[in-house]
Amino acid sequence: MNVKSFVRPLLAVAVAAAVALPAFAQKTVLNVYTALETDQIKAYQEAFNKSNPDIEIKWTRDSTGIITAKFLAEKAKPVADVVMGVAASSMAVFEREGLLQPYAPANLKAINPRFTSGGANPSWVGMNVFGAAICYNVAEAMKQGLPKIESWKDLLRPEFKGKVVMPNPASSGTGFLDVTAWLQMFGEKGGWEYMDGLHQNIAVYTHSGSKPCVMAGAGEFPVGISFEYRANVIREKGAPIDVLFPKEGLGWDLESTGIVKGTPKLDAAKKLADWASTREANELYAKNFAITAIPGIATRLKHVPIDYEKRLVKNDFQWMAQNRDTVLAEWQKRYASKSEPRR
Repeated sequence: MNVKSFVRPLLAVAVAAAVALPAFAQKTVLNVYTALETDQIKAYQEAFNKSNPDIEIKWTRDSTGIITAKFLAEKAKPVADVVMGVAASSMAVFEREGLLQPYAPANLKAINPRFTSGGANPSWVGMNVFGAAICYNVAEAMKQGLPKIESWKDLLRPEFKGKVVMPNPASSGTGFLDVTAWLQMFGEKGGWEYMDGLHQNIAVYTHSGSKPCVMAGAGEFPVGISFEYRANVIREKGAPIDVLFPKEGLGWDLESTGIVKGTPKLDAAKKLADWASTREANELYAKNFAITAIPGIATRLKHVPIDYEKRLVKNDFQWMAQNRDTVLAEWQKRYASKSEPRR
């Protein structure tokens, strides 16, 4: 066979493949900053990609406070295209800084209006509520002769000295919703007095909202101040904990989605925001949380009471955003000595 006649077809195939390759490789990579729990992300991404196979999500995941600080530090030149699964109290900060692109997702009319930033084109739209819960290891409590817990103020009893863990509000959204709830419930003076007393019984402040419940479930400490999703999961897995909801009321926040202003991938970002507000997405949220942004979807989680929504404190996201820096600075000054080292 003539060498040239053999080489020409191979060259033709190679050229054709090279021309065709971009068509197969043309996926939009969307940078998404999130505080979603790692055991939730896969299901959300797979569901989104069923209807949007041409968009690849690159997740940057950390606790709420860390993601919030990272995004604010990059505000002159944002890296993220979308912020998803981040607390509304942080979204309100981003909105005040002009970092979010107002957008009405396709299913906005179905969303509970109080679970958005407001208006016809909201800066952020809620996904689901996450709120305070106490994980109480009953086996350890019996062994150590500890009393029942019905109230936040029960945690001030001397029997709990060195036996309570809770999240650091500077790094954890769960910690921040606890601190701001106590300040809103008990007043500024009463809130700090309560936290002064609680600090005497704290063993360590963690950088994760889930970790206190994990630690309580494992028997490392009897009491972990956490949030209802993780408490329900840990209890369902068989840990010897009671999931408790103190009678004064529960701090809460709202996992939300917002588009980053100036993103060069606006079309793809809108598709993710659209999906995050669909009934399909809310049905996935309902597998993890008792309250979703679309009313009537969530079903009762086994270890979360039916009247959970009624137990949530009156919350002011704008107040939380306006006072975030001041509250965190004061908290750090008073209590950071017991915080675990940053990883």
